[in-house]
Formats: sequence, C-alpha cells, structure tokens
Amino acid sequence: MNMMRAAVLAGPGDMRLEQVALPEPGEGQVRVKLEGCGVCASNLTPWEGPEWMQFPGEPGGLGHEGWGVIDAVGPGVKALKVGDRVAALSYKSYAEYDIAEADAVAPLPDALKDKPFPGEPLGCAMNIFRRSDIQAGQTVAIVGIGFLGAILTRLATDAGARVIAISRRPFSLDVARQFGAAETIPMEDHWHIIERVKELTGEKMCDRVIEAVGKQWPLDLASELVREGGKLIVAGYHQDGPRQVNMQMWNWKGIDVVNAHERDPAVNMQGIRDAVEAVASGRLDPSPLYTHRYELDRLDEALNATRDRPDGFLKALVMP
Repeated sequence: MNMMRAAVLAGPGDMRLEQVALPEPGEGQVRVKLEGCGVCASNLTPWEGPEWMQFPGEPGGLGHEGWGVIDAVGPGVKALKVGDRVAALSYKSYAEYDIAEADAVAPLPDALKDKPFPGEPLGCAMNIFRRSDIQAGQTVAIVGIGFLGAILTRLATDAGARVIAISRRPFSLDVARQFGAAETIPMEDHWHIIERVKELTGEKMCDRVIEAVGKQWPLDLASELVREGGKLIVAGYHQDGPRQVNMQMWNWKGIDVVNAHERDPAVNMQGIRDAVEAVASGRLDPSPLYTHRYELDRLDEALNATRDRPDGFLKALVMP
C-alpha cells in the first residue's frame, strides 16, 4: 500500500515502469490519485536524450498535465479535501499519484465528471488567447493546427475573428474547419501560402498571426503573414536552440511580438481556472482532440506517436 507505479526515463528512448515509494504530501500540499495525464510535445527533446539530460529521470518526471482525485492532504490545507476532483499543475504525473501545492490545483465541477481534463495545456491555450488580444472583425492566421492550434481556432472564431488555419496534415486542416476556421491552407510552399493569404485579405495580411509549431520555418512564415501594425504571437515551444528573425521586416512593419509563454504559476493557474469555466459551460469542447489513449506502461508508444504524428493523431492521454 506504500508503493505506486511510475514511469522512469532510464535513457534516450528508454521508458520503464517501476515500483516506487508512494509520496506523502507535506505542509500546504495535496496528493492526487491520477486519472490521467496528457502527453506534451515538450517531452520529446528529453525523450531523445540531449546532452543536458540526466538519467535516470525522476519517477513520473516529464508528466505535467495530470488530473485526478485528492486522496491525502498535508498540514495546513483548508480549502481542499479528500475526494475533490482536480486538475493539477504538478510535474511528476506519469505515475499513479503525484504531489501538488494546494494553490496549484483547480477543482473540477460536476459538469466535468468523468471527462478527461489535462489542465496545463488547456490553461496555456486560454492564456495565449488572452495575450493575443483578438477582437471581432479581425483576420487571424494560426500556423500549426495541433491541440493548441485547434483550441485557439475555436476561441478566436467565437470572439468574432475570421481564422485562416495553416497546417501540414490534411487531418489537421479538417479539424481546423470543425473548430471554426473560415479558410484552410496546406503548409507546403512558403510563397504560395503568402500569396494565398494576400488573396484572402485583399493584400492587407493578418491582424494577428499565432505561430504554434515551434520551428524556424513556421516562425519565418508567420512573420510574413502579419500586417503592418499587427501582432505576431509566438505560441510554439522553441526548445531546440536559437532562432533567427528578420528584424528588418519586423521594424518595417512596426509589429508587436508577443512571446506568449507564462512562467508565473499564479498566471498558469488562472488560465486553468478559465479553461475549467469554458469547458464546464460548454463554450469549449476539447474532447474531439483527445485522439489517442494509452496505459501507463505504453508511455513510450504515446511519446513516439506524439513525435511521429500518425494520421488522425492530435493529442495522447496516458491513463494509470
């Protein structure tokens, strides 16, 4: 009863399921019996085994999109109790249990009963949308339609914007249309995409462009698509080294550039609470985006699918 199963990254591409000690919550902490954890593309670089990665990793490490039910509370916790269902902003959730600070969990209402809720990426989408300052009547290009891009497509469309979705896979473009995109463009040829956006906007280009891939070319493309005086929002996670930008173009256009990544846990938690409200109210339905589910002992398969993006794949959930 004092042990649990947890995934341990033993080496590059080598994930193992081990029996480890059940963690105990400390002062101001809760323990969450996990129902599941989303798989994030940010896991892929550590999974490949870069020089800076140390092995073996911590039990449950890399998992940061967990949700479940509180099964123990530490001293000083007043507002939460055993049995509360929550989304957790914690960091060892590829396991059966994880520890979270009491102020780093968001209660899930009855409207979300039995529904998966990877809070961290949903909250991330809400915060990116807030920082994008999207208004009714604007034209918004979203470069890269995965889980994040699809949610931003829905949020921008609901705000009254016209969304142009640009993505590599036909499946992703189908999802973008389902989530409200007015126009879709295959992400194949750089100059063709630019010319097509010119046609769609009467040469004005886009008021807002959200780059949601995390690679050099999509960032270059996004810079071309934003209009003079518009905003370029960098939502993609650029973790593989420096980037080059066309500062001459940025200067000439007079654009605002927003690095829409949050590192303040309080801001992250507000995004998760906003996501809880949006999904519970029916304003946002991310359920079609959870395309693949795996048992915890198949986490390696979930990571490979996240990397390889087989047809029909958007987001993997891992269930203990």
